[in-house]
Amino acid sequence: MKRTLLMLLAGASLCQAEPGKPWTPEEANAWYAKQPFLIGANYVPASAISQLEMWQAETFDPKRIDLELGWAEKLGFNTMRVFLHDIPWTQDSDAYLKRIDQFLKISDKHGIRPMFVFFDSVWHPLPKAGKQPDPRPHVHNSGWVQSPGAEILQDPAKHDSLKPYVVGVISRFRDDRRVLAWDLFNEPCNDNAGRFTAIEAKNKVANATILLRKTFEWAREAKPTQPLSSGIWSGDYGAPNEIQRVQLENSDIINFHAYDTLEITRSKVDKLRKWGRPIVCTEYMARPTGSTFQNILPYFAKEKIAAYNWGFVDGKSQTIYPWDSWTKTYTGEPDPWFHDIFRRDGTPYRKDETDFIRSITGKK
Repeated sequence: MKRTLLMLLAGASLCQAEPGKPWTPEEANAWYAKQPFLIGANYVPASAISQLEMWQAETFDPKRIDLELGWAEKLGFNTMRVFLHDIPWTQDSDAYLKRIDQFLKISDKHGIRPMFVFFDSVWHPLPKAGKQPDPRPHVHNSGWVQSPGAEILQDPAKHDSLKPYVVGVISRFRDDRRVLAWDLFNEPCNDNAGRFTAIEAKNKVANATILLRKTFEWAREAKPTQPLSSGIWSGDYGAPNEIQRVQLENSDIINFHAYDTLEITRSKVDKLRKWGRPIVCTEYMARPTGSTFQNILPYFAKEKIAAYNWGFVDGKSQTIYPWDSWTKTYTGEPDPWFHDIFRRDGTPYRKDETDFIRSITGKK
């Protein structure tokens, strides 16, 4: 009985003091102090063109995931940022939870604790269940899909249909030590540079703000023992707009993106320090912009800023190609690659990079 009480008290110390509210900075920093230097990548297996294809029953690929996370383990990676999708939940929630659990078993085998992402406003606005399209040759993320799609996002009356998904997933894994954190909404106000203007959600920013607020409320209702966040990605990090303030004011840990030089990355971090919370970079590393492992990782390691580069294995997402591949024609492999670390057979794109990563992680 005494041991049970002590365990409950220890678990409670990781939660926010007041249910429904963000952790205090002190609670967040106490949690973060117990973590190692967190390093990993944004992960989708090479066999999936998108997070939807990754998680659908017909194309869930545990064998490939096990292989690739083995490569991550050998680099010394201890976390991965992994996008979920709402459609597999609507198809069969119980089966979806079992696949997430299977993914966690594989991750745990390799010493990796994922940060899961619920919603995403980036790339194609009209996701559909079933067979996903083949990749468009030489085009960056040609088949990645938003979650939720425009039909739901543009209609606030439909937002509540997503609550069971958020609450159901977090409730199932709220006490699971294998889950590092929850990232509730990726780049919610991203307009995708006008690529999908005719089919994007109407009043996207306003409606994404509404959904973002609700998602934080739903997630808090599930009482996770892991931290919640949503990352800011554009504009002046020292002068947040409305949707960025919702992200920052409701996040337990400060989550940001920076595909920039070291100087600009430092400037963004300096502006975010005023929040007094742990800082994690959930997207970086685009070689042509100067955001490289050699330039950025030593700074992140020194400052203990969690580091998730975009891309892991060159696969159907084709993120070795740059963003401008949507408007500029590429006929072969770019030099340098934009994102990603390994070729499909596990060969490093640049051995000097993988050696450098291991020098940071201490992995021999």
